[in-house]
Amino acid sequence: MNPIETIYQHYIKAYKVSTDSRKIEQDAVFFALKGENFDANDFALQVAEQGVATSLVVADRKDLPKHERILIVDDSLKTLQDLAAYHRQQSKATVLSITGTNGKTTTKELVSAVLAKKYNIIHTMGNLNNHIGVPLTLLSIKPETEIAVVEMGANHPGEIDFLCKIANPDYGLITNIGKAHLEGFGSFEGVIKTKTELYRHIKANGKAVFVNQGNPLLWEQSEGQERISYGRHCAAFCPVAPAACNPYLSVGWRDHLIQTHLVGSYNFENVAAAIGVGQYFEVDENAIIEALEAYTPTNSRSQVIETGKNRIIMDAYNANPTSMRAALINFASICGDNSLLILGDMRELGTASEEEHRNILGLMKELKFKEALLVGSNFSAYNENPDWKTFDNVQNLCQYLESSPVSGKTILVKGSNSIQLGKVLPLL
Repeated sequence: MNPIETIYQHYIKAYKVSTDSRKIEQDAVFFALKGENFDANDFALQVAEQGVATSLVVADRKDLPKHERILIVDDSLKTLQDLAAYHRQQSKATVLSITGTNGKTTTKELVSAVLAKKYNIIHTMGNLNNHIGVPLTLLSIKPETEIAVVEMGANHPGEIDFLCKIANPDYGLITNIGKAHLEGFGSFEGVIKTKTELYRHIKANGKAVFVNQGNPLLWEQSEGQERISYGRHCAAFCPVAPAACNPYLSVGWRDHLIQTHLVGSYNFENVAAAIGVGQYFEVDENAIIEALEAYTPTNSRSQVIETGKNRIIMDAYNANPTSMRAALINFASICGDNSLLILGDMRELGTASEEEHRNILGLMKELKFKEALLVGSNFSAYNENPDWKTFDNVQNLCQYLESSPVSGKTILVKGSNSIQLGKVLPLL
């Protein structure tokens, strides 16, 4: 029997897989994966012998002792990916894949909240959207699953195409295409080519894509294939309009005003996408509204936090030139006089790093921000405004905030996740 078919017979006992030897459920199939700083093959025998009754251990180190519950393969990761692709072929679930430069996780969560009002769904947990996360998401599909919402991320050419070959999506949605991971993609053109791999895969398979008709780039890139349009255009399949944002976004749809808990006008596209998907899949309009108004962002994504001393807009999960620009423009429109920026460097920009950081500093000047605390070597190197303080790292910023407390401010906190700006929250 083919090794994948053998593993599959063990997998369908419980439809569970694990890659963490510390968290294994009854009858799960354990995959011993390797990383830069770990090798789960070290725990393969221990997992096979423990009392949790693991159904099977898939490992790829040839020197492991023989055990009835250990299957040695050439590559554990590739086997995990192949098993996910095989399960996808067996499953009757509809797969909707979502990618984009900004907003893909928020859009995934909003779309999932809407679809869950009518369907039995599964979706990507957190942002597990890579060559490991996508297979794990697909392997969470059970016989009763009707729709799987699968987020896909990439920072190098070819990665979206690779994930599409595993997930074989029925529908695709690109939130937007902007300047991010330029170091890996080589150029903005490289970003466009990689993100639209989703469109090309969908087109080749005769399936449909959801497209924001108000985004000229996406509209152009999706030309010539079946598309379901949404957005500000009255000619769209699902016309939606922004209503207000002070600070929470509200949108108009049909005869309804939907009040969200999302901060930032840039979230309009994410909400419009969720409405468009819900309308296409015939979710009751009141259920769509209920899902969107109940959704509350977490994990430093457009969160409003009242600390008792300050009002904080926490958007420090990631940062790139496109999202940073949108956040600053939105913040300038809602912040008032007592505003403060706490910004961290934008990472993975390669040779474009100096230009893009200078562009953001120029935008800050144009928007007339008076107070800013800037963290990272790029902002420190290129900042020429003596009123904007710079810090090499977040530890130095924390020391400053301890000695110079901030109160009575509306604060935007935004930067790449690796800057760790979340550490400043207890001091605000």
